[in-house]
Amino acid sequence: MTSTQHTEIPVEPPAQKPVRQKNVLGLIALVVSIVGFIFACIPEALVVGWVLLPVAFILGIVGVVLSGKRKAASIAAIIIAVVGTIVGFVVFFTVVAGAVGDAVKQSTGSGDTSVTMPDQGKKAPADSKPAAAKAGTRDNPYPIGSKISDGDWDLVVNSVTLDATQAIAQANEFNDAPAPGSQFLMVNLTVTYNGSDPDGKSPLVSVNYVTKDGNTIDGTEKLIVPPDQFDMMKPLYEGASTTGNLAFEVPSATAADGTLAVRASLLGDKEFVAVH
Repeated sequence: MTSTQHTEIPVEPPAQKPVRQKNVLGLIALVVSIVGFIFACIPEALVVGWVLLPVAFILGIVGVVLSGKRKAASIAAIIIAVVGTIVGFVVFFTVVAGAVGDAVKQSTGSGDTSVTMPDQGKKAPADSKPAAAKAGTRDNPYPIGSKISDGDWDLVVNSVTLDATQAIAQANEFNDAPAPGSQFLMVNLTVTYNGSDPDGKSPLVSVNYVTKDGNTIDGTEKLIVPPDQFDMMKPLYEGASTTGNLAFEVPSATAADGTLAVRASLLGDKEFVAVH
């Protein structure tokens, strides 16, 4: 009998992938990026975040390019650093916008207007509007003498002369007579500056007359120079006040039925004040 010999072919074991080593630099980058992100969300510590986040970004890139090292922590650090930087810019611009807004509020008025009404010991007129109406509206205007405050400015309507036609005619010979059916109404007001700007601020107030029918008369329709005209251009310094008159040509038949639309500052809320 013939014996058969079998030749065994050696089988090589499958090649194993090299095990990647721990990336210490990537872990450091990840920790730094997380801490930087947290500081970037805090306005008071924003600068710290802006210092840490670029450091984390650079460390993350170095960690990625290291051969034989794990990449996950480095990639995560890069992503967090980029997102944290964006968040930091958002927080920064929010803080800046708030600071600018506060400065504007102090110099030009905030829109947060408060009104102090004078002591009303006397009985309200019989034709007064219902108390349920919101104060400071056309339906329920504030009484003459109310102090309207906004930011650094206080404005008080001291008096309203419903028919000041003769007084205005005598004040300036170049004043034209009012149109038929109209008369001159004069408003006396005092404005006080409570700010501390060393250069002072001009009292850029707004006072308009609103007719019974709802039409606004801003006083520019006809050039009228009243006696002791109110000066909006002369700067006031801390604690100073200025008083003067503004004039409007209004319908004679309904002069007493209108209201004054008043802003104590350039950006202040509009408040309505009675004319009698």
